[in-house]
Amino acid sequence: MIRQNKLMTRFLARPKDLTWDELVSVLNLCGYQELQTGKTGGSRRKFIDGHQHIISLHKPHPKLIVKSYVINQVIDNLTDKGKLKYE
Repeated sequence: MIRQNKLMTRFLARPKDLTWDELVSVLNLCGYQELQTGKTGGSRRKFIDGHQHIISLHKPHPKLIVKSYVINQVIDNLTDKGKLKYE
């Protein structure tokens, strides 16, 4: 549980070096699972929760560091859906 709290605190601090795997872990903590797409899905990834809310993201490449605007979008989306209550 401590590791999850540290990850969430790090995510909410909007770090410049957040990795894709860390972002996926945060989404998993918030109840989202990645939708499996076919071979032609490209770098677009979709995550869905139990209420059928979808978050669509672009997986960064070649470096797996998430852009700041993506972190902001995810925080806004999670806050709007009631998954985060920090603001």
